[in-house]
Amino acid sequence: MQIETHERNRGFTWAPPPPPHRRIDATQAEAWSRDGFFVLEDAFDAETLGPLIAAIDPVEQQVADFLETRPDGKLLIAEAGNITFTTHLVQRLPEARAFCHHPVFQDLASDLLGPDVRLYWDQAVYKKPAKPGVFPWHQDNGYTYIEPQQYLTCWVALTDATVENGCPWVVPGLHHHGTLRHWSTDAGFCCLEEPDGAVAVPARAGSIVVFSSLTPHRTGPNTSDAVRKAYIVQFAPAGAIAYRDGADPEPQDDESRQFRILEDGKPV
Repeated sequence: MQIETHERNRGFTWAPPPPPHRRIDATQAEAWSRDGFFVLEDAFDAETLGPLIAAIDPVEQQVADFLETRPDGKLLIAEAGNITFTTHLVQRLPEARAFCHHPVFQDLASDLLGPDVRLYWDQAVYKKPAKPGVFPWHQDNGYTYIEPQQYLTCWVALTDATVENGCPWVVPGLHHHGTLRHWSTDAGFCCLEEPDGAVAVPARAGSIVVFSSLTPHRTGPNTSDAVRKAYIVQFAPAGAIAYRDGADPEPQDDESRQFRILEDGKPV
């Protein structure tokens, strides 16, 4: 399997999480460093997820309805009947904003990033059964190049995520290379064609697939008869900078959606 690194990725060195840890155990810390991911089982109960899903569903429906008005049912990488991306929910939903301050995330951020952390991005991703489609292999840092490259993605299963309905797949170990070169496809950015060693990562509702921004991953098609729902929240060290082609470096500190969740190791 041949890989190429991103043009900005020079001299990257993976930083393992130093102990002591608030939330993860030694096995999860080892998996994070070796594989670039682990599953935090049953992190949230139904009483926590219920109000969040109830708040997200009508907003996502607005996105789905808009896609239906498009001539081809598409907008960028979203497609009616296949997949929707409902972004920046923390700007619209107090339930989402409160959820992103949850102690589970604060502990994971402390364990895997350090003492000063901001929310970087949040989006609901609903995978539909009407038009089963595969989302391509990519790294989260391949969409917008962030320094430091190593940030945190928490893929929260709002419903059971199975191989049948489009759970995540990952390629363990490649995060050690840093950000790879990505290219554009109709379905989104891609960094690998058919990688060796890919593994499916099913997750029960309420569990979190915790992976690095540098872990190549994709989701399979939803061949079930129900919508697979996930809420993806990403966290980056305070002071993170985005580099986009032709633009000035951009600090990731928009208080409306990139608020602090940790300062000097303390919850915010």
